[in-house]
Amino acid sequence: MDSPQLPIRFAVIGVGHIGRRHASLIAAHPEAQLVALCDPLGKTEIQWPEGVDESIACYKRLDELLSRQAFDVAVVCTPNGLHASQGLQCLRAGRNVVIEKPMALRTQDCDALIALARQRQLHVFGVMQNRYSPAAAWLKELVAGQHVGQILQVHLDCFWNRDDRYYRLADGSPHAWHGDATLDGGVLYTQFAHFIDLLCWTFGDIQVLHAQFANQTHTAIHDFADTGMVHFSLPNGGLGSLTFSTAIWDRNFESTLTAIGTRGTVKLGGQYMNELQYCHVEGLLAPALPPSAPPNNYGPYQGSAANHHFVIDNVVDVLRGRAPVATTAEEGRAVVKVIEDIYRVSGVQEPGRTS
Repeated sequence: MDSPQLPIRFAVIGVGHIGRRHASLIAAHPEAQLVALCDPLGKTEIQWPEGVDESIACYKRLDELLSRQAFDVAVVCTPNGLHASQGLQCLRAGRNVVIEKPMALRTQDCDALIALARQRQLHVFGVMQNRYSPAAAWLKELVAGQHVGQILQVHLDCFWNRDDRYYRLADGSPHAWHGDATLDGGVLYTQFAHFIDLLCWTFGDIQVLHAQFANQTHTAIHDFADTGMVHFSLPNGGLGSLTFSTAIWDRNFESTLTAIGTRGTVKLGGQYMNELQYCHVEGLLAPALPPSAPPNNYGPYQGSAANHHFVIDNVVDVLRGRAPVATTAEEGRAVVKVIEDIYRVSGVQEPGRTS
């Protein structure tokens, strides 16, 4: 009789909103074990994740975690600007790495992560949980099967709210990293990277043709743009647009993706692009899709769908030899490359960069 397999051991780095969610999901997973947390605030100052045993270790410094704690997977949930350096530090220490979006704020940092993971024969897992939305997965299959024919146009529109409730703490002081150019990277990285990933995942490499930015309602909060319009071309010669903004009053409005092909038109919509709103395709009836997971609820504002359990499932399956990596480091790099290209053609310097 085979002996039972030991659980996959995880450590979560950064115990903010999303770090706590990862920690709770890992603690509840039947084949995973959460063995440590790491946050500069320390055990007495962080909000403890729901369902996590309070006896587990919580380190204030990443180097202490890596030198003192045995584990298999590091889950990096820190501010965007720290993802690459901390991911590299974990890889050097022989750990597989899950990196919350965005993978990094520069393609050169993505390349460094990819190269080191290959050298050490370790895995880098991206976190693009919107792919697990039934509507997004269905559209991916529809396009891959050429059911809508040649793609002529793709239009991605993301209109969200991010105001003082997001960028400031309860006492009115600035948030520790939201809006900080070096740590945040701007709204394309922090709010809309998931939807750019769906664009690349579904339609392939795009070429950015034109981009324009504006800071319409956040000039007193941060010095980078809150709004933009982008035009791009598709691999087969089709045309596309991306319009995005965090200037919407009071609450998120919608995130929509419209695909127009030679054999039909499809539109995904809702606040989080998780609903099939229109389907008129030759020889195809609109499917009855299962409901998507609810959005991540952060109190005064909401984020994308709470599908992170699928990410943990995939990490366990990959390390058990049962599945390939669902969101590869190369796919994470593709999103960063598109955002870099948007800034490049706009002539606007990316937030936090000096060159």
